[in-house]
Amino acid sequence: MTSKVDTGKPFTGRHMIIVMVAFFSVIIGVNFLMAYYANSTWSGLVVPNSYVASQEFNKTVATVKEQDARGWKDSMAASSGKITFAIKDASGAAVTLSSVKMIFRRPVTDTADMTIEFSAGADAVWQATHPLADGVWIAEIDVTSPNNTPWRDTKRFTVKDGAIK
Repeated sequence: MTSKVDTGKPFTGRHMIIVMVAFFSVIIGVNFLMAYYANSTWSGLVVPNSYVASQEFNKTVATVKEQDARGWKDSMAASSGKITFAIKDASGAAVTLSSVKMIFRRPVTDTADMTIEFSAGADAVWQATHPLADGVWIAEIDVTSPNNTPWRDTKRFTVKDGAIK
């Protein structure tokens, strides 16, 4: 024995069109929202002029090789809102520096970018008082020695509870 249950109104073609329009409206709406956030949070700019950067590539490689040949090793630490930086030569002796400047950036956004000038401290350790928020950072380090020898490096690091991990 079969029994038929009356559910009220039947599902018609009109209902199917409404379901399809609603479904694709949500998909398209989410795509536009994601595109808006992607476009508004990061400029996508890596270098101002990629052609000029490509022409300077060999010069940059030569500078890096020359810098690596010096054998300088840097160390950076942060805790309690204080950032310290020092460089030692190949023999482990502290390198005397004239200036230390760092540009701190977030990997994906430019809203938290900041440039910090360091001041000389004891034992050739340079320091700055600036708290870093937790998360991933990129530091572009620009150092000059007393004989105007430049030294540049880029470090990617994570800050947790105000300290570099």
